[in-house]
Amino acid sequence: MGNIDTPAPKTNVKVPGKSIVAYGIGDAGCNFCWTYVGNYLMFFYSNVLGVGMTAIATLFLLSRIWDAINDPIVGLVSDRTHSKWGRYRPWLLFGAPICSLVMILTFWGSSQWSEGWKITYMAITYCTLVLAYTCVNLPYGTLCSAMTQNMDERAKINTSRSVAAMLAINVINIITIPLIKLFGNGQQASAKGYLIVTIIYGLIFSVCHLFCFNNTKEVVKPIDEKRISIWKQLKSVSKNTPYMLALLGQFMFGLVLYIRNSDLVYYFTYVEGNGDFLTIYSLITIVPALIGAAAFPIAFRIIGNKGRTASFFAFTLGASMFMLYFFSPTTSPIWFYTFGALTQFFFSGFNTAIYAVIPDCVEYGEWKTGVRNEGFQYAFISLGNKIGMALGTAGLALWFGLTGFDSDAATQAGLKGLSYDAPAASIDVMHHVFSTIPGVLWILTGIFLLFYKLDKKIYNNILVQLEEKRGVKNTI
Repeated sequence: MGNIDTPAPKTNVKVPGKSIVAYGIGDAGCNFCWTYVGNYLMFFYSNVLGVGMTAIATLFLLSRIWDAINDPIVGLVSDRTHSKWGRYRPWLLFGAPICSLVMILTFWGSSQWSEGWKITYMAITYCTLVLAYTCVNLPYGTLCSAMTQNMDERAKINTSRSVAAMLAINVINIITIPLIKLFGNGQQASAKGYLIVTIIYGLIFSVCHLFCFNNTKEVVKPIDEKRISIWKQLKSVSKNTPYMLALLGQFMFGLVLYIRNSDLVYYFTYVEGNGDFLTIYSLITIVPALIGAAAFPIAFRIIGNKGRTASFFAFTLGASMFMLYFFSPTTSPIWFYTFGALTQFFFSGFNTAIYAVIPDCVEYGEWKTGVRNEGFQYAFISLGNKIGMALGTAGLALWFGLTGFDSDAATQAGLKGLSYDAPAASIDVMHHVFSTIPGVLWILTGIFLLFYKLDKKIYNNILVQLEEKRGVKNTI
């Protein structure tokens, strides 16, 4: 393809239902790796291995330098991949099993190791995991834009993705602590429990991506197959205003999501006094999360702009999350779980909307600059999300350390079957990070996304012009 005189395959196509479901299952697999890592790895490092918060924070920050190198490289290489399976699907086939193995190694360790060996092992396994996950998740995310150019079909694909992701996230939060205790002789901070759970999740990760690989198809290819310099690609990205707003949205998404998710186990363990409350919280919020994902297409049809749809969900999410500060599952359970359900509903809608924005920015960039570089663009989306994640989790770890949280004391207490009394200042941080701080940040995210102007009418006009370049008429 790439010759205007030779008609290209029609790319503004409807996607089979099986492929839509299969794509969603791929993101369920992603969450059995990355949500698990985001929610539980910091607790594993501090309360199972007994590593200090300063070392944990430093690792999370330095790993983003590694991300800044490998994300664009993986994006470029995936864009230039040629195989009988397409550009992005083979990465799922070969990358998922390797990533699963690295994830298992990341959660394999002992509190009896020396501090130096713990930190060395953490650095090697975590940075390798970051690369391995990128090699799967980045092509997976880019695959959506290669399955169709139809805006409504992409909304369906991303709704499937979000529904599957929300289901996986809640299932992970429901079953993880009970499973760790089951395999760890009743202990929440059990090295054996974490290792066995990680093996199970690693297998799920691989199976989900293999299913996605087998049941999806790439139909969209660049107009010009020639290799494009990194400089030209960076220049094209900088001119893509909707994409830059999506990138900012993904940075805020990563910052707010992972600082709160890393706090969840600590919040329920130390603020509410029982880590099992996380299981109850996730059970109650699972249905609202699924409904929220399914509500995105309805909201999009009303608003007609995916960025502003994401903005609406961000505003309502921020307000609901802020209110959680004033209630507790022990003293005011009805109000606590009501606002908890609302936060999951609105978060799920936002999650669907913000990822649905990205594929449309690819078409805008191709129309604006003549450069189509899905993988390269998604690389920076992934990087923006991970930088937000790093700043959030590292900042939380440093904050815990500054307020006197003692990881070694928490680990030793856990080994003896005792509870650790966290300092009052640390408990106060855990409380605010669960509610007020992410509430304010989500509202700020909503403000930024109000400036997103790529609506359905503009997008369809762009698509007609792109199809004329390919010699294809819009048939849908």
